Amino acid sequence: MGILHDDVVLISQSDKEGEPSVITVNCPDKTGLGCDLCRILLFFGLSIVRGDVSTDGKWCYIVFWVVYKPTTRWELLKKRLVEACPCCSSASEIFYYRSELQPPKPPDVFLLKLCCYDRDGLLHDVTEVLCNLELNIKKVKVSTIPDGTVIDLFFVTDTRELLHTKIRQEETYKALEDIMQRIVINFNIEKVGPEIAACSQALPFLPSGITEDIFHLEVSNELPSISLTSNNVSVVMDNSLGPAHTLVQIVCQDHKGLLYDIMRTLKDYSIQISYGRVYIRQGSKYEIDLFIMQADGKRIVDPSKQSTLSSHLKMELFQLLRVAVVSRGPDTELLAEVGRHMIGDREWEVYRVLLDEGASLSIPRQKVEEGVWKLLMGWD
Repeated sequence: MGILHDDVVLISQSDKEGEPSVITVNCPDKTGLGCDLCRILLFFGLSIVRGDVSTDGKWCYIVFWVVYKPTTRWELLKKRLVEACPCCSSASEIFYYRSELQPPKPPDVFLLKLCCYDRDGLLHDVTEVLCNLELNIKKVKVSTIPDGTVIDLFFVTDTRELLHTKIRQEETYKALEDIMQRIVINFNIEKVGPEIAACSQALPFLPSGITEDIFHLEVSNELPSISLTSNNVSVVMDNSLGPAHTLVQIVCQDHKGLLYDIMRTLKDYSIQISYGRVYIRQGSKYEIDLFIMQADGKRIVDPSKQSTLSSHLKMELFQLLRVAVVSRGPDTELLAEVGRHMIGDREWEVYRVLLDEGASLSIPRQKVEEGVWKLLMGWD
């Protein structure tokens, strides 16, 4: 007996402003499912204030209490959550386990070329539109010509897998035109071949100068002591509550994507969650209890494995972001580090923004760093 398509994800929106809405997911289990669901909630700008996870290893039941925005697209959110769950037969609408023998086909990569007149906040507005259109940006190259003309090259993939159609391309152009205020000179979208698509990937390694200055904490495995950290993090592991699971208790300060960062770390280590509970203890302090086991179905008893997992969780919660303003000749460069480059044994995304020299001189570097840090953490 299966479960009907409409019952896989149930969303109960709150009637009163400020009260959380409830999202219930009931589907077959898979390693990393919680991570995938949390990533979608983060993408839609939802804040998780409470959560319960329960699974028998084959079927799982997950409940999220979330605070939403007035612009939340609930129907689209439900569709994306359902797509993340294993798996639906279009013929019978009954869920079954997806075969892992055939890996999913990688998405097509498109090159979006945009030529327009420059203005303040242009890149911000364009990326926001692409995000709302569910176009995932893989790489961006921005060039400004002395006459004030900007040429932007965006390598993107389409979550809806429709960017090859004329209707979807026209929708994209119309959305960009609405925020451009008649400054568009030329616009084009074309599918790229595998050779060019490979060029859309960032280089896996960064120059040693950057990694030594920004990521030295990762190499030395020391916890950061600078001000840009999330303070008072506690990670405790306990094997005394049963023979099958390891209890991980986490107490930390809230930040944007908190639960996703924890779930992603566990997914990276192929850790399965049998039961979990998330709630706010006081103020913005979160308390998280997770009963976990390894991919082989056993609890974590090896002290070295416990230490490694605990250290990585702490590093994610202490300083999951690296933000630094560094000199680059006559200009100043802002680095905000998050994922997609290999540093040590971890992958980071790296955002480099070249700041205008005149503006950077009037603002202390520390203030720029703290401002970007708080914005990314959701503390602004």
